[in-house]
Amino acid sequence: MFRQSRPPDPDQDLVSRAKEGDTRAFDALILKYGDKLFGLVYSMTSHKEDTHDLLQEIFAKAYQSLPRFQGKSTFYTWIYQIATNRTLNFLKKRKTRATSSINEMESAIHQDPALIDTTSTANPERQSSINELQKKLNESMMTLSESHRMVVTLFDIQGLSHGEIAAILKTSEGTIRSRLHYAHLQLQSALQQTWEERF
Repeated sequence: MFRQSRPPDPDQDLVSRAKEGDTRAFDALILKYGDKLFGLVYSMTSHKEDTHDLLQEIFAKAYQSLPRFQGKSTFYTWIYQIATNRTLNFLKKRKTRATSSINEMESAIHQDPALIDTTSTANPERQSSINELQKKLNESMMTLSESHRMVVTLFDIQGLSHGEIAAILKTSEGTIRSRLHYAHLQLQSALQQTWEERF
């Protein structure tokens, strides 16, 4: 019985050069995945300073560990594993900042042009309703356990597949589906309650 071969790692050349001490190759890897990792960490922490600090740690850890990276997974999966582990460990230590995190996320949403409804000037009541739902979604996300919030972030925000998430979190696809199902039910219930109260 033949084992299914994994497609070649698209980052293999950059990784090989970085392992040989080419710092520009490692910089290219950071440039390639920096925005995605920022999005992952910020979605979990909702705090920009913490996100920047964690990213520095994640990239430093990746650089230090690169000589031991054997290519059993893709570099993409490997650096995501470092990022998720560092972020989850950080969140375990930071339980007291949840309220301020929600407030900061809410403030950022109101200022982000991509998330502002352009019809708000014509229909401020509608914008108020959207803001209320967004606020409730953020609050609901923060009440999920770290493991459930992580799979929602990776699947719904980062757009990764069940298989990719399972590889990153080193668990089964069944476990990922189960966590997603539970988390979606929790979020749906919270949002539905807000919608009914509002309308």
